[in-house]
Amino acid sequence: MLTLYFAPHTISLATHIVLEEVGADYAVKRIDFASAQQRSPEYLKINPKGRMPALVTDRGILTETPAMLVYVAQSFPHPHLGAALAPLDDPFLFAEIQSFNNYLCSHLHVAHAHRMRGYRWVDADDKHSIAAMQRKVPQSVGESFAMIEREMLKGPWVMGERYTVCDPYLFTLAQWLEADGVDPKTIPRVIGHRQRMAERATVKKAIAQELA
Repeated sequence: MLTLYFAPHTISLATHIVLEEVGADYAVKRIDFASAQQRSPEYLKINPKGRMPALVTDRGILTETPAMLVYVAQSFPHPHLGAALAPLDDPFLFAEIQSFNNYLCSHLHVAHAHRMRGYRWVDADDKHSIAAMQRKVPQSVGESFAMIEREMLKGPWVMGERYTVCDPYLFTLAQWLEADGVDPKTIPRVIGHRQRMAERATVKKAIAQELA
């Protein structure tokens, strides 16, 4: 059985949704950010990075959302489960999926993190630099979503007609765009995607579990 360490309102929701999509046998363990549990000795044994999420498998522990999403899809390769989410039979499409998810991981998510986690890049007492990073967030996050809107979102789903592991990942980040200062009117296709995702039973169930 798989175990997902998660915190509400974090990127862990993407993997949580995919676990539901494939019908995995899994458990969840909540980490309390308010008490800095992610930096506790117990959790650091699970994930020395002190970040969310972490996925415990029978072969070891995985971190980093792009890797976790693909692992879950590959672990449930039946046509009605994971095969459609990460199409390993199509090398180019699989590479496109990885390219999109890596953009979210290395660019959009990092830009978002500058709003509340500036201490990762400068000293925590450098208030001027942290404030400057926060002021930049609406622009940097907005430009990232504009790129997705204009160049990367191919249809009703990220890859077009085919629902993949990209979709829960984009949905999770899109939950935060208003708080990041992005005007949703400027990215109607991203907002339409977010609405379609929110209607899926698997998404509703994963969110309900995380907020319980």
